Amino acid sequence: MLYRIALFIVVSFLTAGLSAGELTLKQTDTGYEIRIGENLFAGYITDYEGAPIVYPIVGPTGKNMTRDFPMKSDYEPIQRDHRHQRSLWFSHGAVNGLDFWNALARPLATRYKIEHKRFVKAECDGQTALLVTENDWTGNDQLLCRDVRTLRFFTSGENRIIDFDITITAEQDKVLFGNTKEGSFGIRVPEVLAVDTKQGGRFVNAEGLVNGEAWGKRSSWVDYHGLIDGEKVGIAILNHPSSFRYPTYWHVREYGLFAANPFGIREFDRLDDRHAGDHTLSKGESFTLRYRVVFHKGDADDAKIADVFKEYAE
Repeated sequence: MLYRIALFIVVSFLTAGLSAGELTLKQTDTGYEIRIGENLFAGYITDYEGAPIVYPIVGPTGKNMTRDFPMKSDYEPIQRDHRHQRSLWFSHGAVNGLDFWNALARPLATRYKIEHKRFVKAECDGQTALLVTENDWTGNDQLLCRDVRTLRFFTSGENRIIDFDITITAEQDKVLFGNTKEGSFGIRVPEVLAVDTKQGGRFVNAEGLVNGEAWGKRSSWVDYHGLIDGEKVGIAILNHPSSFRYPTYWHVREYGLFAANPFGIREFDRLDDRHAGDHTLSKGESFTLRYRVVFHKGDADDAKIADVFKEYAE
């Protein structure tokens, strides 16, 4: 009995240690890394072959919560599809007719770039790590628009959370974010969570629609969950009510893409109007998108994602 009690205490201590400790922010050769105590939480990479990404992202059980391909070379991936879908990122497939979404997988990457210009802020108070970055969207040697991204990394109980706000401002007289399903705030889930790998992965939206039923629907949140090394974990993306075109449409797929996209209205609503999702900015005009990403244990019900959204929205 004493042995069992001692073992329970040790296991509980080690598990709690994954979430315990103050947050720290450290500059690296590629950007910044965020730690919780001694444990890595996330890395911010300013330029991974033409765009900023957040990689890796470690969840509350100590497992990577996004696909490692193509960033990690010392393992054999299950899937090699969609090379441009890199951990957590933001881009769009039709900006003045240029495809920034797929460009990273093609030679055109040298012509279409989302280029990190500077860190506006990089600070940490032990509870929250804050990164504010400025990035230029350039295509065919022209500056089309500029974005300012605000990323907040913090914990709430066992949950690890990234708030991602982005404001995009036109630098040309006319900048068109065109109708396409290829965009825009994306996560590529770990291979074992993808529904298609048939290892227990599943996604559900706020209205209770599951897997393919949730594709192209508007919802305040979607949760993608399953098993990693026998432990049930999940990723929820929440869309804030103040975000442009809330509630967003979801380009979330059973092969592992998990994206919020307010622009692909024609495809999602199956409309004849090919410009249904277009949004045009004049020079100096902007729009803002706001998301909260929650890395949690269990499924959406276990993690009480509906309550987490309510708190976020308020």
